[in-house]
Amino acid sequence: MGDRDQLQATVDSLVQAGKGILAADESSPTIAKRFKAIGVEPTEENRRAYRSLLLGTPGLGAFISGVILYEETLGQRSDDGTPLPELVARQGIVPGIKVDAGKIALAHAPGDEITQGLDGLAKRLGDYKEQGARFAKWRAVYNVSDTLPSRLAIEANADALARYAAICHNEGVVPIVEPEVLMDGGHTLERCAEVTEAVLHEVFAALHSHRVVLEHMLLKPSMVVAGKKQAQQAPVAEVSAQTVRVLRRCVPAAVPGIFFLSGGQTPAEATVHLDAMNRLAPQPWGLSFSYGRALQEPVLQAWKGQAVNARSAQDALLERARLNGAACEGRYDPAMEAAGRQRPAK
Repeated sequence: MGDRDQLQATVDSLVQAGKGILAADESSPTIAKRFKAIGVEPTEENRRAYRSLLLGTPGLGAFISGVILYEETLGQRSDDGTPLPELVARQGIVPGIKVDAGKIALAHAPGDEITQGLDGLAKRLGDYKEQGARFAKWRAVYNVSDTLPSRLAIEANADALARYAAICHNEGVVPIVEPEVLMDGGHTLERCAEVTEAVLHEVFAALHSHRVVLEHMLLKPSMVVAGKKQAQQAPVAEVSAQTVRVLRRCVPAAVPGIFFLSGGQTPAEATVHLDAMNRLAPQPWGLSFSYGRALQEPVLQAWKGQAVNARSAQDALLERARLNGAACEGRYDPAMEAAGRQRPAK
């Protein structure tokens, strides 16, 4: 199979009606924070046990088409010795990999950040492919205030995202492009919309300059929401309308799928916002989810590091995935949350 055929096959596997992507790519410091909140030591064995639990959830492939893994996870095995990428592939779920090396301060741009990790990326992608990864993810972050992000930050991060995507295509890997406009701060929804539009315009201009084939990439944007420090969050209808408005202005119809990040929203907020967008007029691209915390938070609370809780933790993941699968098709109802809690464990 040629590279283009391979890329198309991966895109087709990821973009499926009623399915989304599980983001399980937290770095070791980030997952240590998650574990600390539930009183679990962040050892390598506990990380392996938790991710093995996640990826081994029976029936997960009904609602999840892909999973983004952390580099460590690619080389780990389940209790029965199965490589974790193979564990998900058995359910028809495509394994992917986070490839950026995190963010640092952007020189000469106080308050702005840039993502690093382009050096040696092609070789790393070759190694990741051998371990089973078929798609990749690179995250750029944009801090928001009255003056941030600067024009420099918008241009520099767009160029890095496009260079990453181009390298992925050269290596036969589907790139997920993730420009995250952060919820931190007290900015209004209107300011978030303004920044998101500027960011997406620049990202797609850079992708065009680097000759990235849009049909063979996916977008993972943030939703248009007010900052966390706003006293009152915008109504669901306004979040969905403003988010879709910005996307329609900026994202070419050639992009096959948009997979939102949750970005600090609660599990229920992320689901209801996605559902509201899918109840609007048909869009040129599929609108789905690629949630990390909004899928995993209930799982961690159920697990608490105890092997005896593994099944209830998996049930929590499956339930959250099912609700978001319904939201992908505009079929979610908040009453389904209570119904899920009342459903007896199998």
